[in-house]
Amino acid sequence: MPAFLTVLRSFHGAFIRRSLCPFALGLALPCFALEPEPRMWNHLPVDANFGGIAFAHTEADIYFDPTLRLENVELTQDTWAAKYIRTFEALGKSARLDITQAYQRAKWTGLVNGVPASTSRVGWSDTLVRVAMNVYGAPPLRGQEFARYRATAGRETIVGVGLVLRLPTGGYEEDKLLNLGENRFVFRPQLGVIHSRGNWTTELTGEVALHAENDDFFNGNSLEQEPLYFVHGHLIYSLGPGQWAGISLGYNHGGESRINGVDQDDVRQNVGWKLSYAHPVTPVSGLKVSYVGSRTEETTGFDAETLVVDLSFAW
Repeated sequence: MPAFLTVLRSFHGAFIRRSLCPFALGLALPCFALEPEPRMWNHLPVDANFGGIAFAHTEADIYFDPTLRLENVELTQDTWAAKYIRTFEALGKSARLDITQAYQRAKWTGLVNGVPASTSRVGWSDTLVRVAMNVYGAPPLRGQEFARYRATAGRETIVGVGLVLRLPTGGYEEDKLLNLGENRFVFRPQLGVIHSRGNWTTELTGEVALHAENDDFFNGNSLEQEPLYFVHGHLIYSLGPGQWAGISLGYNHGGESRINGVDQDDVRQNVGWKLSYAHPVTPVSGLKVSYVGSRTEETTGFDAETLVVDLSFAW
C-alpha cells in the first residue's frame, strides 16, 4: 500500500477523486460523474412526502497517464443511499425539495511498477440537496384533484428548473489523495423538458457543475476546476400504473482542474447509458432495477458498470 499511495501522490488528483463515484442511481448519489437519471421533472402532488433506499454495486477500470506506471487499476465500490422528497407549492407552481445521503465502501487494486498494491475507503459521502420547480405545466394539485388531472392528461409538456447543492459533509482527510468527500461546495443548475404522448415520454436535461475552490487539497495545495457541462436524454414507456421501462443516454465535457493555479490538462469527456425498469410493490411503494454504463472518451478516465436496486415509497 505505501508504494501505491506514493505513486498516487505524483498524480494531480482531480481525476482520482472524481473516480470515487462513476455511476448514477435512481436516488442520485453525491457524485458528479455522468448521471443520466430519468423522471427528475415528473408531476407530483404537492404537500406529499416520498422516500427511498438504494443499493448499488460498481466495478470500474481506471486509465492513468502511462508515465505514472500504474497499470490494471480497478475500482470496486458498494453504495447504500437514502433519500427524502417533500413537495410543495411555490409562486403558484409545483416544487420539490430532495435530500440524499450515501454511505460508501470503495477499494482500488492495481499494479505499481509491476507490483500488486491496493487501498480502500469506507464512510459517508457528501450530502446532496436539490430544489426544483416546474415552471410550465404540472400545476400544483393535491389529493383527488391531482388524481383526476393525471387520469385525463394526454399530450403534455413540462418545463422545470432546478439547483443541486453538494455539501462538503463526506469523509475527507487532507493528507490522503483518495477521499469519499470533496471538501468543497458544488452548485449544479439544471433545466429540463418533458413531453408525454400516450404511453411514451421523452425527457431532456441540461446541467452545469460549478465548483468552489478546495484550499485544503492534498498536502495543503489548492484545487480549482472549470465548469463541467452535462446533457442527458431519456425515452420512457409506461406499462401500467407505477410500471415503466426506460433507456437513457448522457454526455459530459469540461471540468479541467488547476492545482495552485497551474492547468492540469485533464478535460473530462464521458458517455453514459442506463436501462431502467420499475414495478409497483404496493399502491404506495415501488421497486426499480437499473443497469448503468459509462465510458471515457479520453486517454485517461474510467469505464464503469453499475447495478442498482432501489425501493421508493410515499406517505
